[in-house]
Amino acid sequence: MRAALESDQAAREREEAAVLAKNEQLRANLLRSLGHDLRTPLTAISGSAAVLRESGDQLPPAKRRELADAIYDDSLWLIDTVENLLAITRVEDGDLHLNLTTELMDEVIAGAVAHVAREAHGHHLVVEHTDDILLARIDVHLIMQVLTNLIVNAFKYTPEGSTVTVGARRDGAFVVVEVADDGPGVADCDKPHVFDRFFIADRNRPVDSHRSFGLGLSLCRAIVEAHGGIIEV
Repeated sequence: MRAALESDQAAREREEAAVLAKNEQLRANLLRSLGHDLRTPLTAISGSAAVLRESGDQLPPAKRRELADAIYDDSLWLIDTVENLLAITRVEDGDLHLNLTTELMDEVIAGAVAHVAREAHGHHLVVEHTDDILLARIDVHLIMQVLTNLIVNAFKYTPEGSTVTVGARRDGAFVVVEVADDGPGVADCDKPHVFDRFFIADRNRPVDSHRSFGLGLSLCRAIVEAHGGIIEV
């Protein structure tokens, strides 16, 4: 009996060591990815700012606006990336505390849509309204982060001219929020993994100029599940 218990303990220790090693490898990969991929928008911001600083007075207004827009867009991407990283850290540390309030979902969706509208870049963003008054007990900041992640993800993986639709409906005692697009969709083999951390579906598919870290959808699942809900494709 003692030998069996020691064997079970050794097996658990090996399993824990394997999990720790895997997590450490994931962290190392993330740090390498951060160092490489954060450099691109930072370099673009620095370059555009340098042009405006050195010769902005000689540039036509349209060119100045183009450079300013590029700085703004890259800054938004950096802010969103940092917010996702900080939120993932809180999840890992068990420090994701919900500040629950009763919110009108139409207003929450409207806030998320307003936040991401500038990132549409040729996409059609449509909000479907319902006659129902849909109230939900949520952490409004976190749920807006979920919605913005989902909408921006739809922008990234669909071509210009595509339509992204956001809406909410009642399903018994629950409120269902849906983000849909008319793009190519997710491959069946990828669907079980799209909410896994660091998973990026179809790495060969061209998206926007910034590479995804595979954190946004994982964070969405953590937030939704913390609210007692489910998220699925």
